[in-house]
Amino acid sequence: MFVGHYGVSFAAKGREPRIPLWLLFIAVQWLDVVWAPLVLLGVEKVRIVPGFTATNPLDLYYMPYTHSLVAALLWSAAAYLCFRFVVWRAHPTRAVLVAGAVFSHWVLDFIVHRPDLPLYDNSAKVGLGLWNAPLVAFGLELGLLFSAMYFYFRSAGVSRRARMIALGLVMSAIQAYVFFGPPPASDKAAAATALVAYAIFAAVVHRLEVSVARA
Repeated sequence: MFVGHYGVSFAAKGREPRIPLWLLFIAVQWLDVVWAPLVLLGVEKVRIVPGFTATNPLDLYYMPYTHSLVAALLWSAAAYLCFRFVVWRAHPTRAVLVAGAVFSHWVLDFIVHRPDLPLYDNSAKVGLGLWNAPLVAFGLELGLLFSAMYFYFRSAGVSRRARMIALGLVMSAIQAYVFFGPPPASDKAAAATALVAYAIFAAVVHRLEVSVARA
């Protein structure tokens, strides 16, 4: 899953407006934010296999430190402790939302991934495999993104929505390219591209959130 993860960001922002949206954008992708450097360093492994699934050529055969259930729980707990006690000393509710945003990545990946998500270490792998139903998977991604964005607009009382919606449309176009475009040139290229995309999305949404707040 890619842009569907960001639906959790908008939902959490609608629930607790004091959490920066850029932070939630990073939180929901945190497992991948850590995964990408580990792939670049050769610690976690992925192969590019065209046609491996109907929408995704990534054979994610070794990622115990980021995408195992145990690792996801530990990263979520670390996010809670960091947000609650170290960086912002936030209210427990806000810290729980950030931790939940981190863990949501594993839950949503479980829906779309083939059985490549280990429960622990690199063992007992699970995944429902929705990536093999392209139109359903694509509809789920967009449905999560835009329904959560609508909730955010209503609950937060955001009046200037056009730029956020435009961002959602750009993200949807990128999702379509990921699903139906050519495969990445290499495993390293896939990891680097993902990392750059996450950074750009967080920076852009921060800029948009500031502009909305000033309006």
